[in-house]
Amino acid sequence: MAVLLEDIVKSVEQLLKLISKKTQEQSYVDPTLDPVLFVPGIAGSILNAVDSKTGNTERVWVRILGADHEFRDKLWSHFDPATGRSETVDADTHIEVPQDRHGLYAIDTLDPDMVIGSDCVYYFHDMIVEFINWGYQEGTTLFGFGYDFRQSNRFQGTLDRLASKLESVYTASGGKKINIISHSMGGLLIKCFMTLHSDIFEKYVKNWIAIAAPFRGAPGYVTSAFLNGSSFVEGWKQNFFISKWSMQQLLLECPSIYELMACLDFKWENVPLVEIWRQKSDDDGNTTVTLESYPPVEAIQIFTEALSINKVCYNGADVAVPFNIEILKWANETRKLLSSAQLPNEEIKFYNIYGTNNETPHCVCYGSENAPVTDLRAVPTLQAKYVYVDGDGTVPAESAKGDGLRAEARVGVSGDHRGILCDRHVFRIVKHWLNADHDPFYNPVNDYVVLPSAAIEMERGLKVSYVREEWDIITDEENISMGKDVVLVGSIDVAARIAGGGGGESMEEAHASFKVEQENEEGKKHVELNVVSISTTA
Repeated sequence: MAVLLEDIVKSVEQLLKLISKKTQEQSYVDPTLDPVLFVPGIAGSILNAVDSKTGNTERVWVRILGADHEFRDKLWSHFDPATGRSETVDADTHIEVPQDRHGLYAIDTLDPDMVIGSDCVYYFHDMIVEFINWGYQEGTTLFGFGYDFRQSNRFQGTLDRLASKLESVYTASGGKKINIISHSMGGLLIKCFMTLHSDIFEKYVKNWIAIAAPFRGAPGYVTSAFLNGSSFVEGWKQNFFISKWSMQQLLLECPSIYELMACLDFKWENVPLVEIWRQKSDDDGNTTVTLESYPPVEAIQIFTEALSINKVCYNGADVAVPFNIEILKWANETRKLLSSAQLPNEEIKFYNIYGTNNETPHCVCYGSENAPVTDLRAVPTLQAKYVYVDGDGTVPAESAKGDGLRAEARVGVSGDHRGILCDRHVFRIVKHWLNADHDPFYNPVNDYVVLPSAAIEMERGLKVSYVREEWDIITDEENISMGKDVVLVGSIDVAARIAGGGGGESMEEAHASFKVEQENEEGKKHVELNVVSISTTA
């Protein structure tokens, strides 16, 4: 039955692809834009398993159909402390990241074969589409950097690839410096690279915009991932996806996830805790139930004991997968590096966007007063309860704001961890910071537009202000349809009479007119706005 269902879904998706196939020709390109490089976070890159004997390639992350079996067989790994690398358990398989579309393919839609419910595997997809609408062009001003997210954020192989990518983007764009836009753990990768290769960073990078970066960790998410696993899709799609247990076994051997643990030298406003309701007996057989709380350093003993008997069966043999102390040592060195990072010079601008208004797990509790934990090894089978703080649902706002860098601006946006990448507010802010909106009066911090005005000084109770603005907009023919040589004109008038406290009164009137001209050869429509306001006082 499962095979038949998979075949049906595949057939329907192929049919939908044929029906919905659209031209890829880009109507508008802005040659004045500086290049942009997107860098994803954990689980944000397509990974292919390559058979070393046959050369056959198979996508193992992300895939919806047949996902769990291939994930266990091809992606499970073990950490080598001598090299700092997580090696695939299958000795005949190595992992590669596809480089199609100048690196964008690997970070766009994580399962390109999926049409039904494909939004669940969108990553940078919406942002890529938006940037193309602004005039960015793949391979000239728009690029992506996917990577094996199992590895440490300071793994030399990844850093070498990033150095080569920056050089190639710089060359392809005609020698223009690069704007990096990172999401989530991608911010930690960029921060490590900036510290360890500051000369390369300084040579090629103009601006860095970090979105939803766990600069001081994602403690609630990591605790839950270690002890209970993690799921990247919700609802019915989980039936086709990788199980939380399978993901847990992978993450326990990934240095990157240990590097997301709570930062030890950060002064947390709300200290992240692991809490356990425990039942203990004394020598006389009397039992007591208490709630024990463990801050980040002390929580290590909980992870160690809770996962002491954790194991997987691979090729018929039992393989122990405990909490890995060797990886923890490696990760602690990475976190020291991250805490000391600084921008190489004042010319490189750093901006920070973080998510807010979402309940974000911070402290994690197991057991209850009525059902206490008697054996810590049973914790992975228990349902966790959370104490929430403000954030994006994954990263606490307190952590995301704690970049420790000389930021030009830090802006909180109401949005969840992945959804923030398709948020219209975020698009508006990023567009302004990249100087791609040609609107020097927009203030991202307060999210409003300040229009310049020239005013005649108050004289005999009369004040006149006016403003004249002109700009170009890139249109979507599906949303705005104007006939040939048609000019769209409109106006708005507002008047108000306001009574004064001393018996006097004031009159205020404003008139605004706008004109939208026909689209030109560059795919732009010229917009002209004129506003006049008059106020009088008696």
